[in-house]
Amino acid sequence: MLDRIKASLSSLAPAEQRVGKLCLADPRAFAKLPVTELADRAHVSKPTVVRFCRSVGYDGLSDFKLKLAGTVNEGVPFIHRSVDADDKTGDVMVKVIDNTVAAFLRYRNDASSVAIEKAVAALLAAYAAGKQIQFFGVGNSGIVAQDAQHKFFRLGMNTTAYSDGHMQVMSASILGAGDCVVVISNSGRTRDLMDACDIARKNGATTIVITASGSPLASAGHIHLSADHPEGFDKYSPMVSRLLHLMIIDILATCVALRIGGGKLQPLLSEMKHNLRNKRYT
Repeated sequence: MLDRIKASLSSLAPAEQRVGKLCLADPRAFAKLPVTELADRAHVSKPTVVRFCRSVGYDGLSDFKLKLAGTVNEGVPFIHRSVDADDKTGDVMVKVIDNTVAAFLRYRNDASSVAIEKAVAALLAAYAAGKQIQFFGVGNSGIVAQDAQHKFFRLGMNTTAYSDGHMQVMSASILGAGDCVVVISNSGRTRDLMDACDIARKNGATTIVITASGSPLASAGHIHLSADHPEGFDKYSPMVSRLLHLMIIDILATCVALRIGGGKLQPLLSEMKHNLRNKRYT
């Protein structure tokens, strides 16, 4: 982010350049200071500070400061901090948390809201038409698929999840126009998932793939939600990709719930909660 700001300076107006240089000189302070203090330090007006943020590609000062804080915050830049056998428990905690937070922030900064909106629209279209919504994944991605099925089922949607390759291919074979399938894979190279995605797409179902950019699966679906986090193959590699995929599912489910609206959704959720509480021991 800081490199991008530095490269943009020459194309900015002189007053905006002063704001950019102030940011580059002390990005941590820039992320914390109010707009009045930033304007005073750069010897510009408050609107100029906002114009600078928009000139370098952000929605405004709040958006710029949020992403700047994520970029320069202590601990965040360390992606893939290796965990080894000599680490104490406290070291392991810090490294695993740092890896996870860094992956989330990287996704936040790089994710396409356009692709997310397309995926939300496809899920809502299937819901409105009473069609099937299915989630496919294997291994760790299979766990994510089951979590996704649960979240969307709570919204009153007709959902199923499959983590077995044969079941995925059979299920894809009976999907049709208006149905929707979400295929989840970190590597994007699992043969069964590729086959199931191809079959579902040929049968007219809308296919959403959550996988790494540039993988074979990324180009196999109608909508690609990129989730780029390479996993190591050593003994102590935390499975951050599963958490990243779960977060993407949470974003989709939250957006869908907001589009459905509380008037229709709230009574359903209340009824579910009431029935579940009645089954608990007191």
